[in-house]
Amino acid sequence: MKLTDVKKLHQKKYRNQLGHYLVEGEHLILELQKAISNPAEAQRITLYVTEEHADWARQLGSGFRLEVVNDKQMAQLSDTQTPQGMLACVPLPDLSAHQSAPQPGEKCIYLHEVQDPGNLGTIIRTLAWFGGFRLLLSPNSVDPFNPKVVRASMGAIFHLPIEVDVALADLPQRFTRFAYLDLHGTPVNTPAFADYDCYLFGNEARGVPLASVTAINGNAFTIPGSGAIDSLNLANSVGICAYQLSL
Repeated sequence: MKLTDVKKLHQKKYRNQLGHYLVEGEHLILELQKAISNPAEAQRITLYVTEEHADWARQLGSGFRLEVVNDKQMAQLSDTQTPQGMLACVPLPDLSAHQSAPQPGEKCIYLHEVQDPGNLGTIIRTLAWFGGFRLLLSPNSVDPFNPKVVRASMGAIFHLPIEVDVALADLPQRFTRFAYLDLHGTPVNTPAFADYDCYLFGNEARGVPLASVTAINGNAFTIPGSGAIDSLNLANSVGICAYQLSL
């Protein structure tokens, strides 16, 4: 891929057109290497490094194709103000391959129109930490391969089953019991909270559409708090629920 095309991958429309996304920084590249299952897959990835990091890249033994660029070119490719000097161009996975029934014991977290890349990256990192989760994203959600999401996930995006463009109205075709958060619901630290196969979380500002969860007979739960404020950050909410479900 030409460097002029690699620069375009900061935008979702070009990621979709060119079928690739960017992974920047040593930690993320090492996590990417761990997630690669075979040499043919590694050969489809191009690692761009500055001369300063060329020896590190050669010793990595990743099987990635290697291209050395100058500092100016790296600054143009990078999505950060202070480039780390190493960046991988990675084929987009076929997320439709994950559109199947959950594995035994797997819980599904459904996010409706999540917008903040930092929130989504943190949620991906949290779910991968606990394990046993699958993440479903509704249409009009932030792209999980947005560079900010990838960075915030700290490499967890390579280890979590993710599906995109999953309509809320289609969920009853795959799941039978739904739970969502509401201030007036049953506390999440009750045993009943673990009895569901899909957990719905809404947009940061609007929450999950009440009419939609009512239509699919969703059951309301709440994270007990002091009552001094009426909302909790989305990523924190998912994290608390994931921890409760992992007990």
